[in-house]
Amino acid sequence: MDTGYRMDDLDPEQVEVERALYGPLTQAIRELVDAGIRTTVAPDEVRRAQAEIEAITARLRASQLPGPYGVRLRTDGRGRAWGNTVVGLRNAIAPPLVVTADERGVRSDFHLGAPYEGPPTSVHGGVLALVLDQLLGEAVGAAGKPGMTATLSLNYRRRTPLGDLWATAWIERVDGIKTWARGEMGDAEGVTVEAEGLFILPRWAREALTDGDGELPTPRFFE
Repeated sequence: MDTGYRMDDLDPEQVEVERALYGPLTQAIRELVDAGIRTTVAPDEVRRAQAEIEAITARLRASQLPGPYGVRLRTDGRGRAWGNTVVGLRNAIAPPLVVTADERGVRSDFHLGAPYEGPPTSVHGGVLALVLDQLLGEAVGAAGKPGMTATLSLNYRRRTPLGDLWATAWIERVDGIKTWARGEMGDAEGVTVEAEGLFILPRWAREALTDGDGELPTPRFFE
């Protein structure tokens, strides 16, 4: 079974070289998406920009991975989820979130602008679910109880405005391979969305732990 989790042998210095190379490229694409939504330049300028973007896309497609990025793992189970749609360094769709962990759970402060709009001036409800799903998953992983989302429920308390936001998540209880987590998202005025979810360690990871063959460590996060 191809899980999309792969071991690689990049040392920390090589990882930082790739981070320095691809991070700015992805940020430039992210800025392009925002600019494309909000531009009001003349029609001829739009057409010239389109041709230039198409040419750049062709250059980048000259050599590429055969499929999605997946997750590159180290032997300790931590890895690079650079294709992830919430935290991915190489994914221009991702804000991206930078998640920190402490004894209470995980937290992220981030900005959601024009590309994430649903109702006018507000974040799309599906984007809110996407972000909170990631945060809850990071919380269970940070506590050593990794799992994939089985259920996710959200309570939208009020609209979430575009702009600077925060999100937190923590574990509520654990029962064997099942972990329940809760989380919140909000702005400077308080909580806008509450979430709760059930995460289950997938069968292939349970089998790997039972076999103990050491070929593929169980990820701490199932991005």
